[in-house]
Amino acid sequence: MANILVVDDEMGIRELLSEILGDEGHAVTLAENAQQARQARAGGTPDLVLLDIWMPDTDGVTLLKEWQRDGLLTMPVIMMSGHATIDTAVEATRIGAMNFLEKPIAMQKLLKAVQAGLSRAQEAVRAPVMATRPVMPAPVEESSFGQVQVTQQPVTHNLGMARAVNGDNPIFNLSFDLPLREARDAFERMYFEHHLGREGGSMTRVAEKTGLERTHLYRKLKQLGVEPGKLSKKNQA
Repeated sequence: MANILVVDDEMGIRELLSEILGDEGHAVTLAENAQQARQARAGGTPDLVLLDIWMPDTDGVTLLKEWQRDGLLTMPVIMMSGHATIDTAVEATRIGAMNFLEKPIAMQKLLKAVQAGLSRAQEAVRAPVMATRPVMPAPVEESSFGQVQVTQQPVTHNLGMARAVNGDNPIFNLSFDLPLREARDAFERMYFEHHLGREGGSMTRVAEKTGLERTHLYRKLKQLGVEPGKLSKKNQA
């Protein structure tokens, strides 16, 4: 069960999402505007936020910027709108939103996006734990990203982050001195570079492997500064 914050000025949307997510076993907190969303966030970090873009007091993108500026964007946020443009969706993704759902939202699409968001949150929590383990010979361990074998390897340092490579399996060691967003972006950048390299730059196969829709995958790679074409050429070389 997850704690999910739903922010939308339309009562019908709030009630519908609350019913669907409640049936899935989640605890749902409702906010009808940005001020109520701020109060809910101040009361504790939700596991995931569904955030409407167009609201009467403060729009969702502005609220997203506030959370990012104040270091409060520590949970996955899925934006929702029936009127937003592609530019607005791209901007929200650049700020830190992980997905965008267009209204009316199909139930299966909603549940798939929510599950992906919750999985990402769990992976973000597990990743630092894996990263801080001593680098020494150890059995192969299973993670949601495939098998990661921890072995003693030369490590190169970059902005407080170290990476060692054992065959096709990357090993990450992220410093706790990095701000959360930078550490998350660094991990995601290496994660996608790893899969793009293994799949020869095929966006279709990487989308299937990572469980992301192609549109969101393209936006995510652009946000992280990852260029699939260069990785494909490098892999072929």
